[in-house]
Amino acid sequence: RPFKPRYGRSGRKNLRSDSFDTHAIRTFITKATHTSLKKRKMAATNCDNSSMFSARICCMGAGYAGGPAMTAIAKMCPNIRVCIVDLSIEKIAAWNSPNLPIYERGLLAAVESCRDKNLFFSTDVEEEVKNANIVFIAVDAPTKTSGIGAGLTLDIKNCEMCARTIKNVSLGDKIVVERSTVPVRTAEVIHLLLNGKRLDSDENDGNNGEPKFEVLSNPEFLSEGNEFNQRISNSCCPNSNNSASRVLIGSRNTTSGKIAAQTLIDIYARWIPRSRILTTNLWSSELSKLAANAFLAQRVSSINAMSVLCEVTGADVTDLSRAIGSDDRIGDKFLRASIGFGGSGFKKDLLNLIYLCQYYRLEECASYWMGILTMNDYQIKRFSEKLVSSMFSTVTGKKILILGFAFKKDTCDVRETPSALVMKELLKEGSDLYVYDPQVKREDMLKEIERIGDNGDDTAPENNNKLFSAESLEKGVKTTTNIYDVCEKAHALVILTPWDEFKNLDFQMIYASMAKPAFIFDGHNILDHDLLRGIGYDVHAIGKGAD
Repeated sequence: RPFKPRYGRSGRKNLRSDSFDTHAIRTFITKATHTSLKKRKMAATNCDNSSMFSARICCMGAGYAGGPAMTAIAKMCPNIRVCIVDLSIEKIAAWNSPNLPIYERGLLAAVESCRDKNLFFSTDVEEEVKNANIVFIAVDAPTKTSGIGAGLTLDIKNCEMCARTIKNVSLGDKIVVERSTVPVRTAEVIHLLLNGKRLDSDENDGNNGEPKFEVLSNPEFLSEGNEFNQRISNSCCPNSNNSASRVLIGSRNTTSGKIAAQTLIDIYARWIPRSRILTTNLWSSELSKLAANAFLAQRVSSINAMSVLCEVTGADVTDLSRAIGSDDRIGDKFLRASIGFGGSGFKKDLLNLIYLCQYYRLEECASYWMGILTMNDYQIKRFSEKLVSSMFSTVTGKKILILGFAFKKDTCDVRETPSALVMKELLKEGSDLYVYDPQVKREDMLKEIERIGDNGDDTAPENNNKLFSAESLEKGVKTTTNIYDVCEKAHALVILTPWDEFKNLDFQMIYASMAKPAFIFDGHNILDHDLLRGIGYDVHAIGKGAD
């Protein structure tokens, strides 16, 4: 509001006239204020002017399912306005800062190049949904913890809340894209909530003047940690091994369904070859996501099962992987033996698939997929037990340096990370733990260990609850930002995440400062074991029979 000088009864200003030209000051402030307000209004109008954009996309959910994918669309389609919304003020603030809530190579640079131009982050969910042409639902669908299907099927309450919000605030027709990993036939639930009728209803039936919503399924298949680079690499090198293998879009087999699918195809086709954009019906699309993760997890558990056999027969699992991976019918992907898979995807999707089989009374199928999880749990437990037994069957009071906490390299995601399970066992044994990870925050580490610990120890639940309480973990788990600073008198190094930087450590210098014998447990077979043994380390790896 313009400044208004105070005047006395005489009409003269209550300031020394020889010090201030009151009329000039008033005129200057008034003009400056009006100009500033006008510029701010114009700037807001320009960045949000509908005429500037060919489409307006709103993504509900600022997590792993939506953030990188929407950033890629904004990066590759500058004439499309993309806004990612979330109820979490903290998460949106992070997206609007240099410290993104998600780490992926190249993601920060892309966000900063598009932010406040055609990429926005907001907590004003209703306003952004109302103004969008296309709405992506990319919220979390966690495994149910109680009720029917507890511990197996996914809870779609967040997806339902999104659908109801879209319905309540929309003034015109919209395309609603199911991005979250959800149980098969969730699209039917979303369609019913939005349109008030089932998917198989006649599309010519009127909506009584209400907006119409077409539901699509567009699951994510890219590898977390490298998703953003995979997605945009198609624009410059579509045949690269790092590029997206396919984009899948499921729709109704109706005229309106095909038109909606084509709208989304046209967006992706701006940088992804049309041959890599696949279309199916809704149910095939939803099931494909579960099936893809189940098949990948199957390969991990298969090679890990062979690693156990290698260790007792004298074979080398690396040689085995190369031998069978050179067969074109098998291929070499996901044939690296390790402590096991983690992350929210594999386990959650396998459990969902198991529940689906059980629901349709396909018990043999359910047992088959359950075997993959059983093998994964066995591999993690086996690694933990081998660590303890190799160190003279006791690690009580021994200083152990954990290298890597994220469930895989190039990400800060700690959900279902095997590192937490291994650390849980070491804490129960009384180890003195130090942890280093280049991207994971300390508070995220402790929360995941506490969550894992809450699953309990049937033999001593009371002691277990005390051991994995937030207070106990705060004291018992130490984190560091410099590996070399905490190697002094350490008894063992344990590789739990295959970060590339671990290959280049000065192991000679580290060995000199460690307690002897100095142990290395390589949970991903990324180190030069012969070199390490030459230095003097007692090396233990996965699937190495010669050990």
